[in-house]
Amino acid sequence: MIDHVSIGVRDVAKTKGFYDAALKPLGYKCLSEGEGSLGYGREAVALWINSAEHPVSADMKSGLHFCFTAPTPRSVDAFHAAALSNGGRDNGEPGLRADYGPGYYAAFIIDPDGYRLEAHCQSA
Repeated sequence: MIDHVSIGVRDVAKTKGFYDAALKPLGYKCLSEGEGSLGYGREAVALWINSAEHPVSADMKSGLHFCFTAPTPRSVDAFHAAALSNGGRDNGEPGLRADYGPGYYAAFIIDPDGYRLEAHCQSA
């Protein structure tokens, strides 16, 4: 349904370090890098990150978050650890979320600009 999402950030260079590390365990990488922009995905860009004069303000009550598909629970764990090691803040440790559905394994992070991120896979 959605081809891609774009977000605005204050510091593209700082953001690149965070997203390179956090998304690598999920199988995503930077596929496009230009002046003031980054594009992440597997085979095609699905997440655009752009330098913005007025990025969206972080708001924990907005309900906004982005969920990345992960291949395995181990990759969810690695996403969480890499994000924390590169400027992210914990917003929910890796684990099963039975209230989300059977086998729903996820971790939650807040990126350096305040965007809420999730990595999720179905666990057996």
